[in-house]
Amino acid sequence: MGDWGFLSSLLDKVQSHSTVIGKIWMSVLFLFRIMVLGAGAESVWGDEQSGFLCNTQQPGCENVCYDWTFPISHIRFWVLQIIFVSTPTLIYLGHVMHVTHKENKMRENLASPGCASTQKHPKYTNEKGKVKIKGNLLGSYLAQLGAKIIIEAAFIVGQYYLYGFIMVPMFPCSKKPCPFTVECYMSRPTEKTIFIIFMLVVACVSLLLNVLEVFYLLVSRSRCSPRKRSHMITSARHPAQLSGPMWPTAEDARQANKMNMDFESGQSTAGSLNGAKEEKKLLSGH
Repeated sequence: MGDWGFLSSLLDKVQSHSTVIGKIWMSVLFLFRIMVLGAGAESVWGDEQSGFLCNTQQPGCENVCYDWTFPISHIRFWVLQIIFVSTPTLIYLGHVMHVTHKENKMRENLASPGCASTQKHPKYTNEKGKVKIKGNLLGSYLAQLGAKIIIEAAFIVGQYYLYGFIMVPMFPCSKKPCPFTVECYMSRPTEKTIFIIFMLVVACVSLLLNVLEVFYLLVSRSRCSPRKRSHMITSARHPAQLSGPMWPTAEDARQANKMNMDFESGQSTAGSLNGAKEEKKLLSGH
């Protein structure tokens, strides 16, 4: 089947640039797809063509019937599925590496002594190199999720139309050069059916994780977006809050009257005190 080390090392770099759901998707890809495919499924399908027998001695009939029944083997189909599903993630990784390299250059320019004040500042990474998924990176991340959803769904539907989801033990075949309709038999059909259903369930789980991640990003983005400020009318009663009634209420009128009465009583008291002081001065002068 080939060595998965190179693909695994590339996908492992995406772990630090993904959300929590994206990391779960990556774990499912490594543990339940790549490892199971390399450890168990390849040995189960290792004798698929040699174990495919037809009740005829016609030369070439067996090979033609096998090619008609399985236009592509399950192992190669799943390998293509993993590669195609991982490709959008690798493209996103390339975008992240480009942005990181660009902003590292930006930091070097800012640290230089002759840096201009109009120099742009890093937007997507911090000093430790941690990437923030926003702006163009958020659009790139959502685009690769959408591509993975389409590819995953297309492979699930394609598998159904190519083989179905159950491996039957007998296949009738009437292709040339077979002289008549012959019956062909597959080895270990029950064991292969178990692997087919397992890989189908894992593909559906991966598809569900991608859909959940899209909703998670959209909801978190909508919560973080600034709320629109509404235009409200101010009043003396609500100076800090940009809200309040357009016309004064009865409570406002009572408070205004009370303030006027206190003000007038304060003025009269101050006036009487001032008059007493003047009178005292006149008496002391005489």
